[in-house]
Amino acid sequence: MLAVVGTVPDPDFPLAVGRVDMVGDRLSIDGKHIWVNRGTPALLGAMVNTLKVLGQKDIIGFIAGDIGLGDGSRKVYQYLVENRFQMDFNAIVFHYLQPDVDWHNKILFMLNDLGKKPVLIADAGFMYAAKMSGQAQAYDLFTPDVGELSFLADEIAPHPFYTRGFILHDDNKVPDLIGRAYLHGNAAKNLLVKGSTDYIADKNGVIFSVNSPIAEAMEAMGGTGDTVTGIVTALAGTGMSISKAAKIAAKVNRIAGFDANPTPATQVSQIVHHIPQALEKVLKESYDQ
Repeated sequence: MLAVVGTVPDPDFPLAVGRVDMVGDRLSIDGKHIWVNRGTPALLGAMVNTLKVLGQKDIIGFIAGDIGLGDGSRKVYQYLVENRFQMDFNAIVFHYLQPDVDWHNKILFMLNDLGKKPVLIADAGFMYAAKMSGQAQAYDLFTPDVGELSFLADEIAPHPFYTRGFILHDDNKVPDLIGRAYLHGNAAKNLLVKGSTDYIADKNGVIFSVNSPIAEAMEAMGGTGDTVTGIVTALAGTGMSISKAAKIAAKVNRIAGFDANPTPATQVSQIVHHIPQALEKVLKESYDQ
């Protein structure tokens, strides 16, 4: 089983825990429905469609509504800590959560106590909390964009708001930021840095870079970073190495976007529909090489 711990931008969406299914552009969890759109729903949709190719695994969602105030995130955190003995997952991804160092540490300690520790993947808020707590290296993968990577690379900044300007400057090269993040122990064992070029890296530096195909309209779309995180989580949950999963995910995300022939008005759900075909193409290419 795979687990997704995250939030949706709906203050009225209650805590929902259960198996995630998708019909058309709608996800269902615990009797509640969510449209596939940017954020955690895009991640979930990408996971579901990735697993259609890999062989179905259950996705268990721990989802609550949160518009940035942290109330939904805290509900999810509390549920996880109070139900620690029910955790048996191949991989867990934490996504779109309000950073809270205290709750982060409680959850990480709980996971460290499990007999079988799952692959741990963090994006956005939970990745920030991991860095702020000094526990970044306990994770198998972070999936930052370049701005988020800049915070990881700043060994002094206690919060993203305080990332120093010279680190944020456009002249900083992504490989340099990656090296700086690892130098100060602020990166997971692996990184998938999302951008115009996607970089897969570990403590030794960049392993792969992926920059094609290019669909320029994707740069203006919300949700494409969420889909690549969903794809890599599904791949890693099958036992694939993190670096290989990240490389394949970056390629699949780009091909799915390209095949959707996007315009600035394209919704991320249209890209999600192209993921199975794109994954089959990339896996065939990898097998033939």
